[in-house]
Amino acid sequence: MKTTSEIAEVRQQISNWRKQGLTVAFVPTMGNLHAGHIALINAAQKNADRIVASIFVNPMQFGESEDIDNYPRTMANDQEKLKQAGTNLLFTPSPSTIYPKGLSQQSYIEVPSVSQGYCSQSRPGHFRGVATVVCKLFNIVQPDVACFGLKDYQQLQVIKTMVEDLSMPISIIPVETVREQNGLALSSRNSYLSDIDKEIAPALSINIRWLAEQIKTSSDYINLAKQAEEQMNKAGLKTDYIHICQAKTLQPAQKKDTELVILAAAHCGKARLIDNLLISLEK
Repeated sequence: MKTTSEIAEVRQQISNWRKQGLTVAFVPTMGNLHAGHIALINAAQKNADRIVASIFVNPMQFGESEDIDNYPRTMANDQEKLKQAGTNLLFTPSPSTIYPKGLSQQSYIEVPSVSQGYCSQSRPGHFRGVATVVCKLFNIVQPDVACFGLKDYQQLQVIKTMVEDLSMPISIIPVETVREQNGLALSSRNSYLSDIDKEIAPALSINIRWLAEQIKTSSDYINLAKQAEEQMNKAGLKTDYIHICQAKTLQPAQKKDTELVILAAAHCGKARLIDNLLISLEK
């Protein structure tokens, strides 16, 4: 596996592969990799000839109250995991490489509708930062396909919408969430959980699954979500939100909708956890 922090080297390698008629898959990450990230690499291998991954802790998607300096960085371990998984090229740019003019002078991408509400309520500007850096990385790598986890469902919809709206010739491949045995979705932020927090955290996925069962027999979505929130808080979580939405638009679900998603986020100790569950109802 080749590792580089230079845009020119990435483009030269991609050009060489293109001349050989090879297809390229891309997996952007912020590092501190776990089995969920490796699942993205595995999915990429099934859909392209060569795999590019990136590790970049993106300052544009962190709010003023979020401590980017304490975000876990494990580059040596990450490189080994990516190498073992079969990654061909790792791109590790610095902030000055991605934002040479600084954040205040950087052009940005704004994706309407799906980027509003939910996580953006407590993290204003977050999805502007996500869309901008992913767009820039796409322009650098120019992949045929890119793999993203379903765990970050709102982020996934933001990226899919951006790709569609800007006519990018990239297929976005959603990859199933990897979970611990207790149902907790794997996340780099799980490293913030104390031993006590780890006992409480599964209440998020437990109540999402409970809510999914209730939806099968009731369309009183607002009250059902309120019940789930109460149960989560009683379990020791501090609920940020839990909503039942139309799966593509992320608008509040209506009785006529058949493709739904439960979106939820909650604080557990120092960690902010997110999770979701897709539901398909018969008409």
